[in-house]
Amino acid sequence: MGKKSTKPGNETGKTEQLKADTENGQDEFLTTNQGLRINDNQNSLKSGERGATLLEDFILREKITHFDHERIPERIVHARGSAAHGYFELYESMAKYTTAGFLNDTKIKTPVFVRFSTVAGSRGSSDLARDARGFAVKFYTQEGNYDLVGNNIPVFFIQDAMKFPDLIHAVKPEPNHEMPQAASAHDTFWDFISLMPESMHMIMWVMSDRAIPRSYRMMEGFGVHTFRFINEKGKSHFVKFHWKPLLGVHSVAWDEAQNISGKDPDFHRRDLWEAIESGSFPEWEFGVQLVEEKDEFKFGFDLLDPTKLIPEEIVPVKIIGKLTLNRNPDNFFAETEQVAFHPGHLVPGIDFSNDPLLQGRLFSYTDTQLSRLGSPNFHEIPINRPVVDIHNNQRDGHMRHTINKGQTSYDPNTLGGGCPFQAMVKKMGFTSFLERIDSKKIRSRSKSFMDHFGQATLFFNSQSEAEQEHIINALRFELSKVQSPEIRQRMVNLLTQVDKKLATQVAEELGLTAGKPEMPMNHSVPADEDPKGYQPKKGTQLIDRSGALSMEHTRKDSIQTRKIAFLMANGFDDAACTAMRKALEAKGAVVKVIAPKLRMLTSATGIQSAVDESFLTAASVTYDAVYIPGGAKSVAALLQEADAIHFVNEAYKHCKAIAFGADAVKLIEASYIDMKQPDTGLIPEKGTVQKDAFIKAIAQHRFWEREKMRKVPA
Repeated sequence: MGKKSTKPGNETGKTEQLKADTENGQDEFLTTNQGLRINDNQNSLKSGERGATLLEDFILREKITHFDHERIPERIVHARGSAAHGYFELYESMAKYTTAGFLNDTKIKTPVFVRFSTVAGSRGSSDLARDARGFAVKFYTQEGNYDLVGNNIPVFFIQDAMKFPDLIHAVKPEPNHEMPQAASAHDTFWDFISLMPESMHMIMWVMSDRAIPRSYRMMEGFGVHTFRFINEKGKSHFVKFHWKPLLGVHSVAWDEAQNISGKDPDFHRRDLWEAIESGSFPEWEFGVQLVEEKDEFKFGFDLLDPTKLIPEEIVPVKIIGKLTLNRNPDNFFAETEQVAFHPGHLVPGIDFSNDPLLQGRLFSYTDTQLSRLGSPNFHEIPINRPVVDIHNNQRDGHMRHTINKGQTSYDPNTLGGGCPFQAMVKKMGFTSFLERIDSKKIRSRSKSFMDHFGQATLFFNSQSEAEQEHIINALRFELSKVQSPEIRQRMVNLLTQVDKKLATQVAEELGLTAGKPEMPMNHSVPADEDPKGYQPKKGTQLIDRSGALSMEHTRKDSIQTRKIAFLMANGFDDAACTAMRKALEAKGAVVKVIAPKLRMLTSATGIQSAVDESFLTAASVTYDAVYIPGGAKSVAALLQEADAIHFVNEAYKHCKAIAFGADAVKLIEASYIDMKQPDTGLIPEKGTVQKDAFIKAIAQHRFWEREKMRKVPA
């Protein structure tokens, strides 16, 4: 039991009742801030099990209002971010599906502002925390601002906004000692997760390499929720939004991520800034998955469930446009910090579904912006202003910028000529989808939301062997940090519902035996609603594997913006070095020279070369590949540098491509690299063939098969 709650009341009857409750252990009932006991803290009040969340849900509003105002001035979640300006171009008109103007006219170039972020950490935390990443896009359209507020993972931990404060409270630093920062590897997070089986699908994603991306430019983005497209005739299609990076989807190794956090905690922020400054503009293609109204129930899962995705093999992603980021902010605070996103910032032709997590977010975002930015006029901050004129009767308030003229600030009126007018014609203004509602007010969840393991298993089964091993190792690491044996055991038991091999391998590392989950499995819902034995609806749409879920199948045809470390000293082979640099830079790679000292180098033929970093500050974890040119004197000098050998060992350990000249074989032999093992990521000198082989190897990103070999003590 926790600390006894303090309850006001000086009347005799109240005092006696409180005393009796305390003695009976009943003082721990969950209540509102007014002392009202709550009998359902798992579900928001909805118009039917699959209906919209109701504004009258004062319990939800009190809970989220308090949550939104808990911290100032930084964001409660997504506090650490980085952003850029750019534009969106449409490939083909979507007029068949939506009246949204920026998705109808291929001649329009829509300005955008995009913010990437981690979720759990504070503004001062590391970019390389194991975490979901925010991917929020503000479109400045001719019909007003449209915000697509998403993540780099297509699903979420919870199904109902009622549980969002609980989730974040659990993952944030523990309140008694404010540790750990930006990490989920602690007791309160896994205590919550082990009691919430609906989180299992998201846990598979967060424990995968998707949670430690190589860069913002190499991660996908998703709208997470199911939205609606509405066309001119009022017909609706359900829609899921996707961003697909043209550089492919790539990650770093977990050991590498931990090292980067120490070497350069601004790694992702710096990468985005430098790419744009150099003219290597990040690009993503925009795709949609469209589902007709008549097909809403044909899947083995519920479209309204934010813990589920639609496999691309079932509904292919239709690519309809491209996002390009081409300008860094001029002022970080004024733009990146003050930008305010909101999933309720819509344009005609796009509408909500009854996803209960999305419905709760519609209230939360406005409320938290009021707290964070201090005024209902946050829309007047330059980065948040629409490109169209604003006409309404909202006046005054803290930090008002607009000087409104005229006598009237109400509607209807005659003194102001009736202005501003309503856009009475549907084509001119926003019209909500005419969805039929005939249901009872209820705090409950649809049974169609109760399959908590099917897609978690689908995700795990869809991963490559290396990716599965990374998930297993991530779970081992995280649960090893948990101090409570009961939580570790409960979590391992829950993993048996995803994959028994997965559960067994995690359990063995923790000194446990994977067993059956205790029943009821979900301690947060009544026993008769527990997911024990729940089976998803059978149908042709159920699949065992999805190639789109594995990073193994991502694009590997480019080395653009990849950072290549050239390890050199005086006496290097200038001809080989120049030829390799020319070949790499022709493909868009970035070459950096690393040497023992931060001063000019002289080649074996007397040619000088500038040095970008010395081994004092350079770290292999911030580079994508390594090249060691020949030159006997240069290699001899590198052999005297322990940091040079460590650099090579670490790059090899993290499965990166390494090319080297004939003389540099001695440096490879001095490392822990076993040249006898077949390895396509090790490229010795072979004339012009070496350059092509190295470029191809870098494009492959990593050679994870090395992890099966002996460990490299780098």
